[in-house]
Amino acid sequence: MSSLENLRKQAKQIVRWHRQKHYPVAAILRTYLSCFESSADSEILESSFTLTEAQEVVARREGFENWKSMLEGVQTGDSSPSSSLVGFTGVEPQLFVTDMEASLAFYRRLGFQVAFQYGEPPFYGQVQRDGVSLNLRVVSQLPFSPKVMKADSLLAATLLTPDAKRLYLEFTDSGVEFFQKLRREPWGARTFIVEDSDGNLLLFAGPGQNAVPDLPVEAQTG
Repeated sequence: MSSLENLRKQAKQIVRWHRQKHYPVAAILRTYLSCFESSADSEILESSFTLTEAQEVVARREGFENWKSMLEGVQTGDSSPSSSLVGFTGVEPQLFVTDMEASLAFYRRLGFQVAFQYGEPPFYGQVQRDGVSLNLRVVSQLPFSPKVMKADSLLAATLLTPDAKRLYLEFTDSGVEFFQKLRREPWGARTFIVEDSDGNLLLFAGPGQNAVPDLPVEAQTG
């Protein structure tokens, strides 16, 4: 379990995300707070939210019933949760591709590094960047045609970033083409979408507030 200081920082970060209307935090609050379990993202982001509630979220995410019981665990050195909740350490989306070499070349352009490849020739691999992992699985035929994925904007993965605009500029400098250019969503988040070499659509999303000068806000995909 994290240190008490780190846990307090996590709670304050959740409060900041809510105040900045960073939309992914809505799903977190809906998961851990019963008062939000039936609320839409927009309702959660517009509601009042306190540091005490954020502390409860952190405690339950660590597997404890509440903040008090978690503090007792920290103070006594007992990191065992007082409830049956089990947490997660991460998630790894699996993307279906038809050409491993071409896919690896594409993700290198996005700043990812190859973690491993498996098979001869490779039919499975993983790329990583900043603690985020994407698994690549070679298939003879894609489950969805790129045309369908584009028409219905079927996302293969969503990647969260603290600064969407800076990442957008980085990708622009690397010559990356965008399925959806950087735009501000109605809930305040900044998002853009990249299409990989097999038509997989990757949404990059971050809070609306950052230090990079504003770029033109796109109204439609393009």
